Amino acid sequence: MNLTHTKLQPFPHSPPLTHPTFLFSSRSLLPFPRNLKPAHVSPSFLYKKHTLLRYGCSGVSRSRTRSSISEVEEEQKQKPVLVKRAYPFDEIEPKWQRYWEQNRTFRTPNDVDTSKPKFYVLDMFPYPSGAGLHVGHPLGYTATDILARFKRMQGYNVLHPMGWDAFGLPAEQYAIETGTHPKLTTLRNINRFRSQLKSLGFSYDWDREISTIEPEYYKWTQWIFLQLLKRGLAYQAEVPVNWCPALGTVLANEEVVEGVSERGGHPVIRKVLSLFITKQPMRQWMLKITAYADRLLEDLDELDWPESIKEMQRNWIGRSEGAEVEFCVLDSDGRETDMKITVYTTRPDTIFGATYLVVAPEYTLLSSIVSTEQRESVEEYQDIASRKSDLERTELQKEKTGVFSGCYAKNPTIGEPIPIWVADYVLGSYGTGAIMAVPAHDARDHEFASKFNIPIKWVVTPNNGSCFESGKAYSGEGIIVNSSNLKVGLDINGLSSKEAAYSVIEWAEKVGKGKKKVNYKLRDWLFARQRYWGEPIPVIFLEDSGESLPVLESELPLTLPELDDFTPSGTGEPPLSKAVSWVKTIDPSSGKPATRETNTMPQWAGSCWYYLRFMDPKNSNELVDKAKEKYWSPVDVYVGGAEHAVLHLLYSRFWHKVLYDIGVVSTKEPFKCVINQGIILGEVQYTACKDTDGNYISADSADDLGEYLQENIPEERVVKSGEFFVLKDNPNIRLIARAHKMSKSRGNVVNPDDVVSEYGADSLRLYEMFMGPFRDSKTWNTSGIEGVHRFLGRTWRLIVGSPSHHGAFKDGTLVTDEEPTTEQLRALHKCIAKVTEEIEGTRFNTGISAMMEFINAAYKWDKQPKAIIEAFVLLLSPYAPHMAEELWSRLGHPDSIAYEAFPKADPAYLKESTVVLPVQINGKTRGTIQVEKGCSEEDAFTLASRDEKLSKYLNGKPIKKRIFVPGKILNVILDSQNVKAGSIQ
Repeated sequence: MNLTHTKLQPFPHSPPLTHPTFLFSSRSLLPFPRNLKPAHVSPSFLYKKHTLLRYGCSGVSRSRTRSSISEVEEEQKQKPVLVKRAYPFDEIEPKWQRYWEQNRTFRTPNDVDTSKPKFYVLDMFPYPSGAGLHVGHPLGYTATDILARFKRMQGYNVLHPMGWDAFGLPAEQYAIETGTHPKLTTLRNINRFRSQLKSLGFSYDWDREISTIEPEYYKWTQWIFLQLLKRGLAYQAEVPVNWCPALGTVLANEEVVEGVSERGGHPVIRKVLSLFITKQPMRQWMLKITAYADRLLEDLDELDWPESIKEMQRNWIGRSEGAEVEFCVLDSDGRETDMKITVYTTRPDTIFGATYLVVAPEYTLLSSIVSTEQRESVEEYQDIASRKSDLERTELQKEKTGVFSGCYAKNPTIGEPIPIWVADYVLGSYGTGAIMAVPAHDARDHEFASKFNIPIKWVVTPNNGSCFESGKAYSGEGIIVNSSNLKVGLDINGLSSKEAAYSVIEWAEKVGKGKKKVNYKLRDWLFARQRYWGEPIPVIFLEDSGESLPVLESELPLTLPELDDFTPSGTGEPPLSKAVSWVKTIDPSSGKPATRETNTMPQWAGSCWYYLRFMDPKNSNELVDKAKEKYWSPVDVYVGGAEHAVLHLLYSRFWHKVLYDIGVVSTKEPFKCVINQGIILGEVQYTACKDTDGNYISADSADDLGEYLQENIPEERVVKSGEFFVLKDNPNIRLIARAHKMSKSRGNVVNPDDVVSEYGADSLRLYEMFMGPFRDSKTWNTSGIEGVHRFLGRTWRLIVGSPSHHGAFKDGTLVTDEEPTTEQLRALHKCIAKVTEEIEGTRFNTGISAMMEFINAAYKWDKQPKAIIEAFVLLLSPYAPHMAEELWSRLGHPDSIAYEAFPKADPAYLKESTVVLPVQINGKTRGTIQVEKGCSEEDAFTLASRDEKLSKYLNGKPIKKRIFVPGKILNVILDSQNVKAGSIQ
């Protein structure tokens, strides 16, 4: 959207622009909010060009392109229509944002009163991209801000900071493409993000702002690396990596999608880097996260995290118990060789059913095993597999591929040769890189064996004696069959799967063919990147021996050198190798010439521990002060997307446990409670199907044609018919209606700046919380924001009053000093109880509903007591802080509302004092009345007699008797002999 601004000019003879603020609209502009009627048109208005413009009051400086009224009218081709805003948010919001910044309202002092309870609420570290925020980003930020404001008002010391995970590949790629230094790009992006966040009224303590690219910060990232190095948890190794020649760097698995880089779509090859890029070995830095596998797994049980997230981490760690078994490789004459293939299996009970072996394409011994006849086919298959990520290779739904190695191995239990295959569904990084395949009892093996006509042998029958399902593997446990070979001394027929597994392991250990083994899917963390824009790794290498030595802690931070050329070297050497004067150094201990490590750390590094630095961001002597860490740890609530469920959270937990072991932190875990917010999808997009002649066809029959075209349909041509959407002018044509994740490529990104300009930040905050349950995915609908905007407008008018005919609102409020009625107190305390409960349960949408119900009730009152309205404004403040601050000020309070006490519900007003009493006439229910609990029969009858609906049945009628059950029913029996026929209908 073009955000060109024009000079604002009033119509001739219009009143001066003080409080009035207005919106513009035309057919070419955004639609009016639906609550604004033509009657609201004012005699004075403001012009704008191309988009709705927020008019800045109270001296806010804005740059504007000067334009005369006639020029604007010429461009728009029609006279703009003017409407008033529902309330003056464009004055209120800048005013209070300035107040908060000038008064540092949300600053958490370095030295807090530790006798008070603490609440540390944190958003996952954002990467400041050039695209800025879209409306999906504020979802989590608004939720944490509500919690932070709520807890401040409850008397907690609140730590609610913000910073930037600012190193990374996107900025470096932009630098390569444009020649702009990545620091300049990153700082510009940070400034934009910060400005957008401040415009939404988030109560961050900006005094604690940190960025991973600042040397004062990454000094301590480097310090943590040195502690890992001291303890043998950082080491170098030659490992297969995802190498992207176009980007000139190694990529993490999550940065590779369908064989190409996530950024740029460049081909990615998975091989040992030193074997094909350089003649010299290129060793990669690794972090030994596997040393903490058991603790990372066991401590999950203590965390208040979503069970789905904990299960994802359990699966990623992948602890399993089984056995390693050796299969002897046979030569071309069928004789045993000295080569052994060791497989890892979690089902040693099925070893008699192993009819082939599978090795990974990157299996270290493969080149020694493969036959001459099959070598070319195997190498071609290896090349294809190297272009796939681990996730793609292990996807259960994908078609199995493989190639025969031309070689056989001997199954040690049956003594017969079985073929050795190469297949990419086996990973070299898991287990030994080789498996024994049991197609009768493993779905992947069964699919592979069926495709390549490999024998399938059943060795387990279900415990319940049921038959096997034809064409499928049985992967469950049961009773072992077809599993005896007395020549090797092993008979497990008739045993249960568990008993058989123990027997096989015992036999293998006895005959020297294997052993019991605990295994993990978790691999050590590849920690090196061939990039410029990252933290330098604080290690040097002696030139004479190649020995690696840590940089002295006193020399930290080891800062990045300035470079003009960030392009990949093409040799596999990182860009830092071009900084020759920086690379060449002297070992301070020996005085020998040395070179610096030219790889940099991955983007994950800085985000592994930032939550600790927020506790003590200016400390130059240690990572974090022990007393401050002990008070603030752990993070109480950590909010972010589910895409970080495994890697970021797992890496942070690993580093935290290392820091716990060396006494830097006092807790075993960094994050007490993790919440994953849902995704906000773009607005629904409608698509029509066409045949090859260009005729519309219904979406439900399009697949029958085989080939068809698609056309995007604007919303004004769409109408809903039952459960489906159809063309308005041809209801027989059903459309495809789908909401997608917001992205620039789809053109469905909604900029929060535009929403704030038209509706205000409080409306955006309220709408994002009102869309649905916080953890669920939701579809953005711009028209939906008008409902919460109307609610805020009604709240404003209830308390402040309606505007004058010029659009101005008077100062002060309409509240009175009268004592509240019991009815008003009940409505208020019911709202307090609900809002409090829903904030604590992060059910923000239902909390808003409770406030809407209160406002509806309040509009029925003749007067608005100050005591009631003040309490409601306090309830509103975490959700809509700008409006709440303004109302609080108008109610006569000189200080910010931010630290006022949050209201507490009085249980006395939560009890229902009235009941609905059904009233029957001659046994037939004719209506109901509202009565006090404990109401007498006489009082109930009197109320019924006065009821408009019931009085016609009772007044003047002879009564035979009354049946009254307190709180349950009143039944009036008329004297039928004295009642004229037909008098009761």
